[in-house]
Amino acid sequence: MTASSLPPRTTVQHALDRLRHAIVARELSPGQRVVQEEVAERIGVSIAPVREALRVLEQEGQVTYRPRRGYFVTQLHAADLEEIYELRQVLEERAARHALPTLDEDALERITMAARDCVDAAEAGDVAAELEANRRFHFGLLESPDQVHTMRVIRLLWDSTEAYRAMYYNSPQERREALDGHDRILDAIRLGAADVLVAELDAHRARALTVLKGILAPADPADESA
Repeated sequence: MTASSLPPRTTVQHALDRLRHAIVARELSPGQRVVQEEVAERIGVSIAPVREALRVLEQEGQVTYRPRRGYFVTQLHAADLEEIYELRQVLEERAARHALPTLDEDALERITMAARDCVDAAEAGDVAAELEANRRFHFGLLESPDQVHTMRVIRLLWDSTEAYRAMYYNSPQERREALDGHDRILDAIRLGAADVLVAELDAHRARALTVLKGILAPADPADESA
């Protein structure tokens, strides 16, 4: 089946997946204009599904629309990241405390497998694969049936910073630190220790924020004028 014969929803999802990957892989950098015609030609679809995919990404905060200029990959400042990570801290503590008692052996196996996939991707230097596995790891331990709205907001916050999370994983040292953090988080889950789990999640998140702020600071006009 060719791209032109796929159902509309499928072509939109295809365009969305490819655009997400391009942002995470830095094929489209923060601040760069997204040329819809070029994207459509590269992935083999018409402009319409690309446009729909960009609207989804705009709602998530990953791209920004500028009248008469088009869509640009969102460029965050360190202060934006700090606000998003503070919101994540509040919501993820709530989610983790609710989810922990519901995690059965199957859930623990899925989380453990995601952690192993993170290790494999880190060893291969595959940032996109590690981001995907890292997301499965964290959402596997946070999700429970009774907190749909909390998880919807957490996903939105994650989506809005996914390109910046890729920067964090560009460092081999930070990849190792992240894997060690996953091991400590897994230990807390196995113990059923909610306070320890929250503390490890906080430490894991705080380190990523510190590294990302360090990466952004030299080129952040808001910081230079502070």
